[in-house]
Amino acid sequence: MDAVMDVVLRNATLPDGRGGIDLAIAAGRIAAVGPALPLRGAREIDAGGDLVSPPFVDAHFHMDATLSYGLPRVNASGTLLEGIALWGELKPQLSQQALVERALQYCDWAVARGLLAIRSHVDICDDRLLAVEALLDVKRQVAPYLDLQLVAFPQDGLLRSPTAFNNLKRAIALGVDVVGGIPHFERTMADGAESVRLLCEFAAGKDLRVDMHCDESDDPLSRHIETLAYESNRLGLHGRVAGSHLTSMHSMDNYYVSKLLPLIREAGVAAIANPLINITLQGRHDSYPKRRGMTRVPELMAAGVTVAFGHDCVMDPWYSLGSGDMLEVAHMGLHVAQMTGQDAMRACYAAVTEHPARILGLQGYGLEVGCHADLVLLDAASPVEAIRLRAARRLVMRRGAVVSEAPRAAARLALPGRPERVDFRLGR
Repeated sequence: MDAVMDVVLRNATLPDGRGGIDLAIAAGRIAAVGPALPLRGAREIDAGGDLVSPPFVDAHFHMDATLSYGLPRVNASGTLLEGIALWGELKPQLSQQALVERALQYCDWAVARGLLAIRSHVDICDDRLLAVEALLDVKRQVAPYLDLQLVAFPQDGLLRSPTAFNNLKRAIALGVDVVGGIPHFERTMADGAESVRLLCEFAAGKDLRVDMHCDESDDPLSRHIETLAYESNRLGLHGRVAGSHLTSMHSMDNYYVSKLLPLIREAGVAAIANPLINITLQGRHDSYPKRRGMTRVPELMAAGVTVAFGHDCVMDPWYSLGSGDMLEVAHMGLHVAQMTGQDAMRACYAAVTEHPARILGLQGYGLEVGCHADLVLLDAASPVEAIRLRAARRLVMRRGAVVSEAPRAAARLALPGRPERVDFRLGR
């Protein structure tokens, strides 16, 4: 009992189901994990049997556009293409200060919800690279409390926009982390495939990760994920490449998908679905039957592909809602994919925690001894309950320091014929 830790978190339940667990934290890392640890903490926190989780991770977001809803107008049709056109109208009006302020506000929301790592795409088709410089500034400012990974994203198409490839190279040279693309938005299928080749070769030469918007379409013939898997395999990019959206897979025939899934797995390409946005933007040209709009998440997981869920948008030209809550994302993903078995629901929780952490290549992530003391205490007893309740984040910790605290969900009930009481375990 002589050793004194910075923090000891007592009586926690872990995502793997173990209960009555203590976590000792020293020098920003997890020093010990086990039942009834014989250690004292300068600060002792009673989890009360609630869930302690590694932080949430968002593998796909657009921070340069976030909180810009209504500027310069609202997306009246609600379609992906009008959102892209609207963003094009907004870009000339952007200022670096406004971009930074909106991004910092969103990062505050994220931290309060236990979201401590975000991969954000940033549009590089503006020759000023205004958004790139703004988000690099934000990345530096939030580094003490949030990991922000940036993707150089040619929103207007790598080949369709004359200066895009040069701008992408400039963005990488400035410090952007990941190579992005959007092959389905090129003028032809052939141009889309060529953009994938060029971008993957560039990434391989620079030893960079790749994350492409890929086949964000209802068109079953949009098959750039096949090219992405091929180039990843050819260039030895295994484990460093992700295909985001992949919504055309919801329209493909099963025979082709039976060929495609092993190709994706063999190439070590990860898949990032964006349930809130995919279900909103896709299927807009359908009457009925109407397609769900999200890629084949259960099938990809069953094939051994690493699958993450991203938030994608919050209050921007493409989506008018959102709050930075990855439990809301998991909740929608669970419903759209009909993943209601216990193991399937736990897989949806992993899709907003450990799976995206793997895709981003985060070091020291997890609840093992030696990992960074980055964690979330939730007002829930299990990952499934956390999703069901979109549980309150009682406490958020970064490198052993508490960065956000909130009370448990509660309601004061005054019901006729029953004693007045405060219910601190709503829905549990």
